[in-house]
Amino acid sequence: MDGDSIPPQEICRLASRHGALVFVDECHATGFLGPTRGGTDELLDVMGQVTINSSLGKALGGATGGYTTGHGPLVSLLLPPAVVGCPSKALNLLLESNTIIHSIAAKTQWFCSKMEAEASHPICPVMLGDAQLTSRMVDDMLKRGIFGKARIWVQISAVHNKEDIDCRVEAFVEVGQLHGALP
Repeated sequence: MDGDSIPPQEICRLASRHGALVFVDECHATGFLGPTRGGTDELLDVMGQVTINSSLGKALGGATGGYTTGHGPLVSLLLPPAVVGCPSKALNLLLESNTIIHSIAAKTQWFCSKMEAEASHPICPVMLGDAQLTSRMVDDMLKRGIFGKARIWVQISAVHNKEDIDCRVEAFVEVGQLHGALP
């Protein structure tokens, strides 16, 4: 969640040697990472070696449902047919057009430029370095209708417009100044 990386090839080799499975939580990366937007396993060159889970709830802005890719019996066990329809449609929308991806990328850029932050992903960490300050700011952000936890993650989704993004930036500036995190 902080951008840390792991040695995926080594982990997959170790898992294979011991008959273990490797799971990757893809909820922040669905449709965004990898040369063809195939995800974390494509980016890290471990396709076919890992089981992928995604709630679709982060990168795609709260899409309902989820998916799991991996060995057939495991997938059959985990996902009842009733919850497959919506994620399947969300993934089809991603494959049919780049419109959603370009929209989220533009909105992410807009937010980051307003926040004077660098990010290349719709999930934007706002690191304050002080847990108590972050907690107070989260409480005040919630009073302004913006949900967060001790670590404030900003999620830009396809349904946000520039006014939504400006509202969040203004709230960050106001609350940051209120708590002395910003000048």
